[in-house]
Amino acid sequence: MNDGDVSKQIQQMIRFIRQEAEEKANEISISAEEEFNIEKMQLVEAEKKKLRQEYERKAKQVDVKKKIEYSTQLNASRIKFLQAQDDVVNSMKESASKELLRVSSNNKAYKKLLKDLIIQCLLRLQEPAVLLRCRAVDQKLVQSVLDEAKRAYAEKAGVAPPAITLDNREFLPPPPKGADSHELSCSGGVVAASQDGKIVFENTLDARLDVIFRQKLPEIRKRLLRNMQT
Repeated sequence: MNDGDVSKQIQQMIRFIRQEAEEKANEISISAEEEFNIEKMQLVEAEKKKLRQEYERKAKQVDVKKKIEYSTQLNASRIKFLQAQDDVVNSMKESASKELLRVSSNNKAYKKLLKDLIIQCLLRLQEPAVLLRCRAVDQKLVQSVLDEAKRAYAEKAGVAPPAITLDNREFLPPPPKGADSHELSCSGGVVAASQDGKIVFENTLDARLDVIFRQKLPEIRKRLLRNMQT
């Protein structure tokens, strides 16, 4: 084999080795690109997952915040409604209290009312001896109806007329000085007690108003609620 043949063989070998090297390099390049793409997709999916989780977390926070704000506003509205309802109820009671001031101004009607209130006290207590207390301004008026009240009670209860002692030392508070007065006062009526003081029946106009208002309060609130909803 001459030098020319040797040179040709060497060139062929070089081309073969170079071709194999290029093919191998191309395979490595393709494999590396595939691995890069897979890793890139994994990184992208991981970031997407993080973003979704962060979005869900923030969405939950927003939802919780909305629920808290709604609950707060609802409670505030309820408190405001209840306050408005109480204001109306208190206004109604105040108006009724002002009307009580007129009751004792009609002497004839008030005298009859006092007699009826005393009879109610006697029927409630059913005691043979009763201590009666009234306002100082009503003392003479109460004294004038005592005998008639005792007889009426005796007839209704079928008993002997009780002994009634009108307290001349301690009186109920005086009439209100005005509609807006905050001093202790009494619009009228009487308070009766057993002789030993263990049983007391308050039958003043103010006490009766309180009792009626407590009884009617649920109905009043229902009506107010219906009126506010219409």
